[in-house]
Amino acid sequence: MSSTSYPNLTNAISKQIGTLRKDIPNTMKGFSGMAQGACAAGALDEKTKELIAMGIAIALRCDGCIGFHTKALVKLDTSRAEFEEMLGVAIYMGGGPSLMYAAQALDAWEQFNGAAS
Repeated sequence: MSSTSYPNLTNAISKQIGTLRKDIPNTMKGFSGMAQGACAAGALDEKTKELIAMGIAIALRCDGCIGFHTKALVKLDTSRAEFEEMLGVAIYMGGGPSLMYAAQALDAWEQFNGAAS
């Protein structure tokens, strides 16, 4: 298990994002609009899009992204089996570094109390 507390990490990042929303509102509105548009259900449902985002977060080695997308996947009632299959694809696509971040993503899943199966 890694020493990263993903709930603490996402809370700390959220706090600073709040500051950025005040300090650079146009940029943050643009980013928020892009995120809402990209994640809205369409041909792919929201869960599928979050699973894709999580795979990219692992490949890019972004701890904050791992935390936020794991939290979203838990809220979307993603099963552990679905989560682990996504980890398998991320490992396949990213090799050894993705394996290390997949292990950290599993820590995040457990810290956010994701489903056991």
